[in-house]
Formats: sequence, C-alpha cells, structure tokens
Amino acid sequence: MRLDILSALNAERAARRAVVIVTDVSGGHQRLVRGSDARNDPLADLLDKHLRSGKSGMEETPQGRVFLTVHVPPPRLVITGAVHISQALAPMARLLGYDVIIVDPRTAFATPERFPDVKVLAQWPDQALPPLNIDRYTAFVALTHDPKIDDPALMHALSRDCFYIGALGSKKTHGRRLERLKEQGISDSQLARIHAPIGLSIGAVSPPEIAVSIVAEITAGLRQPPEARA
Repeated sequence: MRLDILSALNAERAARRAVVIVTDVSGGHQRLVRGSDARNDPLADLLDKHLRSGKSGMEETPQGRVFLTVHVPPPRLVITGAVHISQALAPMARLLGYDVIIVDPRTAFATPERFPDVKVLAQWPDQALPPLNIDRYTAFVALTHDPKIDDPALMHALSRDCFYIGALGSKKTHGRRLERLKEQGISDSQLARIHAPIGLSIGAVSPPEIAVSIVAEITAGLRQPPEARA
C-alpha cells in the first residue's frame, strides 16, 4: 500500500470515518474512497452495499475485478435511561458488537451493578452527550419517559448524523413530545427521524421483548438501504 493511502486511511479511522480501499486485481492499482464520497463514485452501488454490511470482498465491475477492503468504525449505542429495558438492551447490543453507553443523571439507577461491563454516565444529557462526539455510526435511544432527560437528549441526537434515533412511548406520548420539541425550534423533517413508538411492531410486552424489537430496528437502520425500510 502506498504511503499516502496508508496515511489517509489511518487519519480517517482515527476520526471514526468509513473508508474503502479499492484494489484492481489485475494490475494491483489501489485508491482510497472515503465513506462521505462513496455516493459520487463510479462504484457507488457496490461501495454502499459493502459499507452497510461492513464486509470486504471481491466484486466484478465493467472495468474488471476489484477487491473492496472495508474499514468502518465499530457501531455505538447511546441510551438515555438506566431502566429495565436498558438492562436487557445493553447486553444484546454488546453481543452484536456495539459499544454501549448509558446516560442517566439518576444515580440510584445508573450504577455499574445494574449495568456490568457497560460504560455508565450518571450525568444530565447536556453534560454527558457532547463529549461523546455522536456520529453516523451511532444509534441513539431515549427510554426514560422523563421529558427533562429525554427531550434535551433527543435534541442533541437530532443535531448529529446518527443512523438511528428512537424514543420510548405511545403514539399519544410521542405526540406530546413532538409538540415540545417543535416549541424548541426542531423542524418537522428533523422530527421525522425519530422512530416512535420505538422498535419493530412484534407485539412486545416485557422489557426483554421490547429490547429485541429495538435492537432489530436498529440493525435494519444500520444494514438496510432506506428504500428497503420504507
């Protein structure tokens, strides 16, 4: 690999940005495609497929065979609310390879004992979230039912390029939430990014079942193209 490509690759990975190295199998020529530039590349469809799967592989193109070496940052799940659903959701997400962070200022709930092997921040969202540098490989869920915690957290998530944002609550509860967020200047197009009621509609009742529905919807958001989720 050329030194300039290696340097660019290391810089993108350090910044948690996706990169694909395209190698011409017949001639060995390599080029680097940043994730942000993939949609304008001649191999846009192939790059999108591999970036979504996170898998490297060989592909046939009109110009010949290429090998796509994919580098994507590990996905993160940021949860506001150290609640029962979170206790089930966190280990499920970790099993799927997510770095999980729990944010909840209520110190009686946000404890290492309730969330072993998970980073727990017993802080208000406006203090805890900005240093996390939430990005396009972050899923965000709000689970407290407390507007003082969930609303500012959702406002922060909506200002970032998260690939998934979800919030717990019935349609009636979410309707009230939307009105509050509109009063804070959040646009309708931004509000449409929130998945609520959260999770796939599988008839979930218990906290573990609700966690299954949430992690399934997050997975769809990470792996499927938008048209497949419509």
